[in-house]
Amino acid sequence: MPVLSSPTFALQPSINRQATATNYIDSSNFNFLNQYLPDIYEAEFERYGNRSISGFLRMVGAEMPCASDLIKWAEQGRLHVKYTGCTTAAALNDDTAVFTITPAAQYQTPANNPLLGTGTNNVNGIRIGQTLLCQQENAVNSVHAVVTAVAAGTVTVAFYEGGGLPVAGSGTTWTLWVYGSEFKKGTTGMADAVQSFDIFKDNTPIILKDKFTVTGSDMTQIGWVEVTTENGASGYLWYMKAEHETRLRFEDYLEASMLEAVPAETGSGAIAAPGLKGTKGIFYEVNANGNVFSGGYPTSLIDFDAIVQRLDKQGAIEENALFLNRAASFAMDDFLAAQNSYGTGGTSYGLFDNNEQMALNLGFRGFRRGYDFYKSDWKYLNDPTMRGQGTASGTVGGAINGMLVPAGTTNVYDEVMGQNAKRPFLHVRYRQTEAEDRKFKTWATGPAGGAATSDLDAMEVHYLSERCVCTLGANNFFIFRS
Repeated sequence: MPVLSSPTFALQPSINRQATATNYIDSSNFNFLNQYLPDIYEAEFERYGNRSISGFLRMVGAEMPCASDLIKWAEQGRLHVKYTGCTTAAALNDDTAVFTITPAAQYQTPANNPLLGTGTNNVNGIRIGQTLLCQQENAVNSVHAVVTAVAAGTVTVAFYEGGGLPVAGSGTTWTLWVYGSEFKKGTTGMADAVQSFDIFKDNTPIILKDKFTVTGSDMTQIGWVEVTTENGASGYLWYMKAEHETRLRFEDYLEASMLEAVPAETGSGAIAAPGLKGTKGIFYEVNANGNVFSGGYPTSLIDFDAIVQRLDKQGAIEENALFLNRAASFAMDDFLAAQNSYGTGGTSYGLFDNNEQMALNLGFRGFRRGYDFYKSDWKYLNDPTMRGQGTASGTVGGAINGMLVPAGTTNVYDEVMGQNAKRPFLHVRYRQTEAEDRKFKTWATGPAGGAATSDLDAMEVHYLSERCVCTLGANNFFIFRS
């Protein structure tokens, strides 16, 4: 059998004592120059820094277990009675008047939960003998009165002022609120009592899942770059990096779901085809039952004064945290600095000597304006892969630029415990019993890397959690929207 001409070898002398492609084995099959490897940066470069966006709920909230598909709690209603949008047909200077009121106009309760009153002398929370201040809306006229009769949807009053009704009732609306009562000597007291009311809230946990898969062959592949993840894991096995990042991504989704989730509406596709129910996330709850600052974010002291005045009408929580995107944070720094500037072009950010050896601090961490406010950047609103997809000004339609979160705890009636309990304004409830803990559950299947639980030549790592967030006292929160 003749010798084949290929493959062959080629040796060519060289005047230089060095390895070349011509004086070693044929370069078409083996290039000895491959021995000259490049300098290698052994560690992977973390070009985006810490990519995780979780941490908000760990900072401002708490976690506690639950054992039901439905979580219910009761929040206190207001203590006093006030109605807006009341009307009357009484004429100018009439000594008495009949005001028409509706439960929907009651100031301290939603339309579907009026203050309880069942007796003939107790309708819509106003009783005979109580004294009212009647204020004309969008005007300066006011008059004091005592209730002489009540009926369904109406209150009859007699005025204390000699001039009677200060303006004709036709075409006017009035606000009525109770400030006390008066009775003659030797008379009976209130015929009926007013029952306190609660606003009942609820939320339902949702199940979140994720999975990581790697084949048995890929598990043996060792790379030459050391990879790391945000949780400190490192090594030369690429699949370990992928598994750790899947876990971190799932942890981020746990928090993002508690922020962004909404309940499935009746007739929606989610509730019809997959049969999913959704849950009430923080943004949904604050938008529906909290306070909304539209138009971006506060950029002046006037804007913030309006926020403080609204907080006065709510829970008046002494300490509040502001979590903002970068644009809102800078805008707040600027208007705070304007309140503390001296001279032409002067700078006075905080208390310092402002000498040449000291770095200039052009930001504020907190301030007091009626209440104490502590400011912090919120990475979730700056990350371009999450809520930070907007422009630098943060004015993309529907953008959320920040949120005001009250600090501390609030009293609620826990229907499961059957007693009053102190709870953080924000807290996560996860499913847990003595037999099953679904706070953060993970398990591996497949023969690769462990016990053989299936014939799939791979390792599958599963992640699961069942949870929801409870936003207590949403009326004390503010959301800043574009």
